Amino acid sequence: MLKQLTALVLLGAAFTSPATAGAASRANAVMYKNPGCECCDGHAAALRSAGLNVRVVPTEDLAAFKARAGVPEALQGCHTTMVGGYAVEGHVPIAAVQRMLREKPAIRGIALPGMPSGSPGMSGPKTAPFKVLSFGAGGTKVYAVE
Repeated sequence: MLKQLTALVLLGAAFTSPATAGAASRANAVMYKNPGCECCDGHAAALRSAGLNVRVVPTEDLAAFKARAGVPEALQGCHTTMVGGYAVEGHVPIAAVQRMLREKPAIRGIALPGMPSGSPGMSGPKTAPFKVLSFGAGGTKVYAVE
């Protein structure tokens, strides 16, 4: 019961409006991931290296969380990070996350579909530019190519 209550409190805190999120909330992130996934921990480490305070929350109900966060099914990956009122889906490059937090666009979040080699938290060489997509009320669009 305590675990469920904590998850609900975290979910409420994670959905702070991007327009009203203060500087302190932008520095904090909560990553929701499958309990056994190790690549997620690599992405959390990359976010921490960029100056974000990341708390990792393993959950067995990740699909339901993603639905509540508004992440389109086609963009869903192995983890979702809530930061500054936005959803960051998958192994999004750090520069795209920083840009989103700085510019505060009117979107629900950004995603890097799949688990591309060389992306933050994924081993192997980068074989092509990463196409980061934004999603929200305006649909899905290219947000950045890195």
